[in-house]
Amino acid sequence: MGNARLLVVEDDVDIANMLKIYFTSLQYDVDVANRGRDALDKTKQVLPHLIVLDIMLPDIDGYEVCRNLRTSTRTSHIPVIFLTQKDERSDKLQGLELGADDYITKPFDIEELKLRVQGAIRRSERESLTDPRSGLPAGRLIEEQLRRIIREKDWALLDVRVNNFEAFKDVYGFVAGDDVVRFAAMMIGEVVDELGTTSDFIGHAGGDNFIIITTNEAAPNIRTRLKDRFASEVQSHYNFIDRQQGFIQAPKAEGGVEKVGFMYLSAGLVSPSLQSFADIREITELAAEARRQDTAATSAA
Repeated sequence: MGNARLLVVEDDVDIANMLKIYFTSLQYDVDVANRGRDALDKTKQVLPHLIVLDIMLPDIDGYEVCRNLRTSTRTSHIPVIFLTQKDERSDKLQGLELGADDYITKPFDIEELKLRVQGAIRRSERESLTDPRSGLPAGRLIEEQLRRIIREKDWALLDVRVNNFEAFKDVYGFVAGDDVVRFAAMMIGEVVDELGTTSDFIGHAGGDNFIIITTNEAAPNIRTRLKDRFASEVQSHYNFIDRQQGFIQAPKAEGGVEKVGFMYLSAGLVSPSLQSFADIREITELAAEARRQDTAATSAA
C-alpha cells in the first residue's frame, strides 16, 4: 500500500509542525490544517486515513468538525483521534458520543500517540472499513450503503473500473499502480463534488473497481465527466516513449509481449428507475454487467 495519509488539525503551529515532522519521518503523508473549516475543506479534497483533531480551534471547535465528518456520507468512516488540553470526563464523553475513535490529552507522549494512530488505522482496515491505498470506504461500508439504498427510490449506482490496469502494473510496477488508484480516487471525488450532492457515496470495492452512489439526475453527467477526465489525465502516468507510441508492451502469461492500450474507465449504471432489485446481490451483478457492456462498447469504438 502507499503511505497512510494523516490530517493534523491543530492551531498551535509548533505542535502542528512537530507532529508533521515526526509522522513524516515514519513514512506517513501528513497535511496540516490550523482551522476547523480548513480541515473540512482539505478532507473533501483528499480523504485522509486518519485525523488527529484538536478540540480548541479558532473558528469552529473540534466537536463541530467531528460532527460534520460523521454526518457526511463521504467522511463518516474516517477515524478521528481528539487531541486536547481538556481532561474532564464530560469532555471525553462528548467526543466519544460524536464518534471519535480515541482521545489523548496534552501534554502527550508522542510514542503513545503513534501507537494509537497505528492501531486506529489497522483496526479500520481489518474491519474492512477502508481500502489502505485510496482511503475510501471498502467492504462492509459499501455493503451497508447497498442495504440502505435498496429500500429507497431516487438513487443510481455507478460501477466504475480502470481497464488495462493489470497490464500497466506488470510494466510499471505496484508503486505506480498504487499511484493510479489514488489518482482515480481523487478524480472521482472531484467529479462527484462538482456534479453530485454532499450525500453521495464513493467506495473502493478493491483493486481497479470503484462504486459511486448518487442521484438519478446526476449519474449520467458524472459518468461522462469521469470517463473524459480519466482519458485525458491518465497519460501523465506513462513515460514519454509510451505516450508517443500510444500503447505499452506488456508481458503475456504464455510468454512474449503484446501491445496494450492506455488505461481507460468503463462505468455501468443501474437505478430503480431502470431495473428492479430483489436484493443487494442483484444490484452489484446488474451493475457489473452494465459495466462490462460499457467496456465492450468502448473497445469496439
